[in-house]
Amino acid sequence: MTTPDRSDAPIWLPAPARVAAAQLSDFMKQAEKIAGSPIRDYAALHAWSIDSAPDFWKLVWDFAKIIGSQGNTPIQDAGKMPGARYFPAGRLNYAENLLRDSGNQEALVFWGEDKVKVRMTRRELRREVARFAAALTASGVDVGDRVAAYMPNMPETLIAMLATASLGAVFTSASPDFGVAGVLDRFGQTEPKVMIACDGYWYRGKPIDLRGNLSELTQRLPSLRRLVIVPYLRHGAELDIGSITGAVSYRDFTAPYTHVGTPEFRQMPFNHPLFIMYSSGTTGVPKCIVHGAGGVLLQHVKEHRLHSDVKEGDRLFYYTTCGWMMWNWLISGLASGATLILYDGNPFIDENRILWEYAEKERISHFGTSAKYIETLEKSGLLPAQHYPLPALRAILSTGSPLAPRSFDFVYEHIKEDIQLASISGGTDILCCFVLGNPLAPVWRGEIQCIGLGLAVEAWDQDGQAVVEEKGELVCTRPFPSMPIAFWNDQDGSKYRAAYFERFPGVWCHGDFCEVTGHGGVIIYGRSDATLNPGGVRIGTAEIYRQVERLPEVIESVVISQDWPPEAPTDVRLVLFVRLRDNTVLNKEMEDRIRQLIRANTTPRHVPAKILQVADIPRTKNGKLVELAVRNVVHGLAVKNVEALANPEALAHFSNRAELKS
Repeated sequence: MTTPDRSDAPIWLPAPARVAAAQLSDFMKQAEKIAGSPIRDYAALHAWSIDSAPDFWKLVWDFAKIIGSQGNTPIQDAGKMPGARYFPAGRLNYAENLLRDSGNQEALVFWGEDKVKVRMTRRELRREVARFAAALTASGVDVGDRVAAYMPNMPETLIAMLATASLGAVFTSASPDFGVAGVLDRFGQTEPKVMIACDGYWYRGKPIDLRGNLSELTQRLPSLRRLVIVPYLRHGAELDIGSITGAVSYRDFTAPYTHVGTPEFRQMPFNHPLFIMYSSGTTGVPKCIVHGAGGVLLQHVKEHRLHSDVKEGDRLFYYTTCGWMMWNWLISGLASGATLILYDGNPFIDENRILWEYAEKERISHFGTSAKYIETLEKSGLLPAQHYPLPALRAILSTGSPLAPRSFDFVYEHIKEDIQLASISGGTDILCCFVLGNPLAPVWRGEIQCIGLGLAVEAWDQDGQAVVEEKGELVCTRPFPSMPIAFWNDQDGSKYRAAYFERFPGVWCHGDFCEVTGHGGVIIYGRSDATLNPGGVRIGTAEIYRQVERLPEVIESVVISQDWPPEAPTDVRLVLFVRLRDNTVLNKEMEDRIRQLIRANTTPRHVPAKILQVADIPRTKNGKLVELAVRNVVHGLAVKNVEALANPEALAHFSNRAELKS
């Protein structure tokens, strides 16, 4: 019997002309020549990319016309994980590959809500990068030094990153909605020499002034030699820096270098550090994950060109902050010739229409967002297709959490019929996607289209055996270029190995539940480290969310396991918290509907013992649920690093609930 979450036919098929024009089709033909045997479909191409990994990654380099030198061998110690090295004698510069074109094509368009709008050509971007790089050099920034950004997703952030990378320095960022403690938890570990920050930002039309935060940060980050402040709230006006120690306006920082027109691109080893990323930090101080330039660049051009079919002149958008890995993913789109469409602020202003106005006016070809945004849009009542034809739009990308099957329906019924809906999943840990889109393949309701090329991803059961059409741990059994090169200040690598290789030695264990389907697609069931175990049965939280949030009254939900009984726990019971639409109250009739829906579409083990209403549910600044933090509050335990939460005040709704004592 087909469940409501599955379908017997694809929800979308690419037209033959679209398949023929896709870059992946061209790549497949080139791979076939190298392999010396037919490669007729994606499954065969994926198998070749794993079995002939050196040939595959060399072809990705050549296909994307990477600027640099490959060296003698594409992979060293190819069977070792961790420890394999890609292009060990190779050299390149990430910024050089993003800035290869200096013409008048638009490099970026920026909207800061409805307050600030900026356009910049590739020639202008290249010139600004050269000036900022010269100013960094004058400030003492050299190879390996860190430059930090406490910034929105705006042009100056991109300029600072590219300038940093051009010099062989290391870039790290946090979004401006982090408080001082959250910034210190991150930059205090990585010790930047220069920090670029904004004077404030806009959110739902309200100005948020950050100058007080900046003053405190300059006192508490002893590594800082210079703070560069961008006037965002006061865009186009003189900036009052006041008494902020070591601060200079962006304009004054770059003014002495107006004569510099071309960046100096220092070609560094393939694995030279490029970015330091941070784990969410909801269970302690964030881990500082170091990513190498070559691995990031190769993975991103592969994902953009082959899996998303991003072509020169396309207009690539992702709704993201600079504290989320999707910002890094987005900006690499310059290497594929795309124009970056940047947005900062609330995505639901102008009666929820702002992003669709943007998509229509700027002819966005690839619209990236979170699963939560699509779900919230659906419940808002706005139907974009009624107002926006979106003729340029070819793909919608979704990540951040599993995309529910009903959201697939919403996209095709109420955004656009002929579109590649690419639900994608990866993470900060790999700075890329394990599973993602395929422009040659159908879209099946509720499924991610394929496993990424060059990635030996499988679902493993508890005994370490690969399973198909069963839920298991998402693992990768072979090395890949964008594995982190290290954790910061993890001298012996023990924290790195423990994070990914402890469960299955020599195999990357990602911490997600997944299912490989009979179509070769993948379903993600959520984090396995938030697993529920009532009666010893392992349950992924996303399995419950898929059902509960089908109800129109439910805006969002979070489920945890509560130790039971509290006095002397011998097991756990499931507790579901729901946030409902305004003026909606959880009653017995709704509780019964929720339980029946879960029971009918999962198993009796998935049915919660308690269902409680809350006014808000805590999330990270990247929009991810923090189930472990909620569980800690329910059990009276401390929540570490509340600075990582976008709405820490929501935790109070879960504390000392009388309903959980019986």
